[in-house]
Amino acid sequence: DAAAEGVRFGDDPRQMLDIYRPANAGMMLPVIVFCYGGGWDSGDRGGYEFVGRSFAAAGFLTIVHDYRLVPEVRFPAFVEDTARALAWTHANATAYGGDARRIFFVGHSAGAYNVMMAALDRRYFKAAGVPDDAVKGIVGLAGPYDFLPFDIPATRNAFSQWPEPGDTQPVSFARGDAPPMLLLTGAADTTVFPRNTMELARRQRGMGAAVDVKTYDGVGHVGIVLALSR
Repeated sequence: DAAAEGVRFGDDPRQMLDIYRPANAGMMLPVIVFCYGGGWDSGDRGGYEFVGRSFAAAGFLTIVHDYRLVPEVRFPAFVEDTARALAWTHANATAYGGDARRIFFVGHSAGAYNVMMAALDRRYFKAAGVPDDAVKGIVGLAGPYDFLPFDIPATRNAFSQWPEPGDTQPVSFARGDAPPMLLLTGAADTTVFPRNTMELARRQRGMGAAVDVKTYDGVGHVGIVLALSR
């Protein structure tokens, strides 16, 4: 069960998080901050209890956070919230038995986008007061990282008002000194095509960064995260 629920990391009602701890765990646990998807306009942390419990069962102190959504906000508010949730975790993980020196950033779909943008574009950590080296690894599940032009309602609604479209794309901020990445995609994903994963991996490797890619045959967009429920 959750060790704490509805913990605030900001003043907005959407800026709240839940914390999951392994049963009978000691201190100095590795930490996962998980960001769910939903096209930037839906989702809530309560629907991802299975993720919190799954990672906690594997020995991680796990943070599952909400973030502000379209249409109340547009880019970059949801990325800013993800960075703020990480900042809260970096400052407070120790109080819940976590090791603030071993934080891993994990996201699915739009959540993988939020995590990747927050980690690659240094402006977000700086604004949230997060040290550059706060994240030791990033895991992206079926993330959209390279999706210009904005040709579906979800991306138009979230990003089209931004004056420089390139500023919204994680691939624009590829850098060799980024934390190591594990990028997962399903070969049967027709919502966020695997080429997003492949292009980010290509650019990161071109910069000399450490990237692992895993492609799962027969797995679709939702199945790749629902697999954690097992």
